[in-house]
Order: sequence, then structure tokens, then C-alpha cells
Amino acid sequence: MTKQVRVKNIFIGGGNGITVQSMTNTPTMDYEKTAAQIQSLVEAGCDIIRLAVCSDAEVEVCKKYISRFDAPLVADIQFDHRLAIKCSDIGFAKVRFNPGNIGSREGVRELVAACKANHTPIRIGVNGGSLNGGKCTSEDLALSALENVALLEEFGFYDIIVSVKSSDVVTMIEANRIVASKCDYPLHLGVTESGDEASGTLKSAIGIGALLADGIGDTVRVSLTGDPVREVYAARNILRSLGIDKNFCDIISCPTCSRCDYDLAAVVREIREYTADVRKPLKVAVMGCVVNGPGEAKDADCGVAGGKGKAVLFDRGKIIGTINNADIVGELKKLIDIKLGEKVE
Repeated sequence: MTKQVRVKNIFIGGGNGITVQSMTNTPTMDYEKTAAQIQSLVEAGCDIIRLAVCSDAEVEVCKKYISRFDAPLVADIQFDHRLAIKCSDIGFAKVRFNPGNIGSREGVRELVAACKANHTPIRIGVNGGSLNGGKCTSEDLALSALENVALLEEFGFYDIIVSVKSSDVVTMIEANRIVASKCDYPLHLGVTESGDEASGTLKSAIGIGALLADGIGDTVRVSLTGDPVREVYAARNILRSLGIDKNFCDIISCPTCSRCDYDLAAVVREIREYTADVRKPLKVAVMGCVVNGPGEAKDADCGVAGGKGKAVLFDRGKIIGTINNADIVGELKKLIDIKLGEKVE
């Protein structure tokens, strides 16, 4: 088990739940746009939100974000340790710096002194840009992270979170496995520069999912080109697929074959939309025929299996009624409402 690090009102590591992170991509100086994006991220289920801070003027406007939002806000710093110190001083919940860009050893010492005084944790963020000579093997990434951990420890600082990221999925997995075997600080997982929503979600699911399945990782970010809210949805879906986040409606459905006599895909879309805001553990099955449901979906709380003009509703694998195919959506929604009413908060 990794150490526990407190980031404002959230604990990372130490057996606590896996948290989801993202980062704003609006101009930090544009208060209205950035505040709106932070709010959207919070509403999507983002636990921790990072902002790029590149100037003294941006430090000043960040005071307003910190005072407005309860969610922990993290300062992302490149090149200037003095900005990191100012961010710690104004109340950022965490500071992230890239060891390849932060500057001198003395600058790190000064940053550590400020973070110790303000109880601000530090995330060491290592990626290909952190390394001299352009090398980016898993061993190089892990070594860079561990060397910087040792440097912070030398200065008596231990509120550390570590991330080793790569745009190459296998490199990212291997680097994190090395770091996990060498230290017990919480690990922030992510495949950096992973691409657009389609390719980036796939790469992230493989990289983050493989590590979480092995018990490695304490907080995650899915990095996608575009709206960061999509990152949160993707991360939540990874956690749900692994059974880490159970408070949602899991819709299972068969791939269909010639036995399916109704528009199963349309039913799935409508039921997914209907249950999008469910925050209780519920499993709903939408099956093409009685051959692969209710038997194959007997662990579902409820479901439907189609037939020739007719369909059956089932509850934990037990058939409870026969309906017309035209009534599938309406009757399934009623059954879902009943099941949700039985769930204890």
C-alpha cells in the first residue's frame, strides 16, 4: 500500500479510492471561461483540477479560482520555481513540476521550503520532456522520477505524488511498474499526448487499466485532445469497467445476431440516456433473444430479452413478464425505476 497524501479535502494513496483528475485548457487569465470550465469538470465528476500557471498575473487570477471552488486545484509549473512558490503561498492544493524544466537544485530547495511551510504536496511529473538527450525508455523515466524523489527526501520533504507518463502505452506501463517496485509514494497514472477522444481513450484504457488491475495507481488522468470534460467521462468509465467505481448504471448488451427481432441498439441508446445520472450500483441487461438472456444475464438486476414480436422482462434471471417488442423501452424504464427505489442510499 502506498503512503497517504492529503490534497485539500481529498486523500490520495493509503488505500483510499482512486481519484479522477483533469486540466483546464482555457486561458488561465480568462476568468469567466476558466471558471466555467472548472465548474463543468466538477459537475462531470472530476475530483482534482489542474491549471497551467505561467506568470505573476496568472498567479493573481488563480486566487479567485481557489476562493470560489471547493475542489482541490493544482498549479502546473514549468521552468520557474518562483511561480511554484507563489502558487503554494496563495493556497493551491498541490504543485506539479517537471523535474527537467524546474531549474537548479537550489530552486528545488526553495520550493520545498515553501511547500513544507504551507503543507502543499508536490507531484513530480516525469515525461519525455523531463529527460536529457531525448531518451524516453521506461527505465529512463523511472530513474528520473526516483532521482527527484530522492532529492525531495534529501530536503526533508515527503508529501510526494509521482507520475511517469509516456505517449507509448507499453513504456508507460513498464515505467510505472518499476517505480511502484522501488517506492511507496502514490502514483498518478496517465498516457500523455494520447490523441483525440477515440484513440486517446483506447490507449488510456489499456495503460491505466492494466496498472489498476495489478493494484498499481492511486489517481488517474485521461489526456485527450479537446474538451477536458470528456477526459473525466473516459476516466470514470475505466474505473467502472474495473469495478472500482460501482455507483452507476452498467448496461450490458449482446452483439446481436439474426435471432434478434428488434432494434436493440436503439433501446440501449435510450436506456443509457435515461440512466446517465444514476449514482447507485445498478446493472441492466438488453439482450437480443432468450438464448443469451436471461440466462447469460442472470447477474443483472433487471433486463429484457427480445423474441419474434414479443420480449420477456426478467429480474435476476427470473422471467417476470412478457411484453410486445414495441413496449420494451417503456416497460424497461418502469422496471429500472422500481429497482432504483429498492436501492439503499
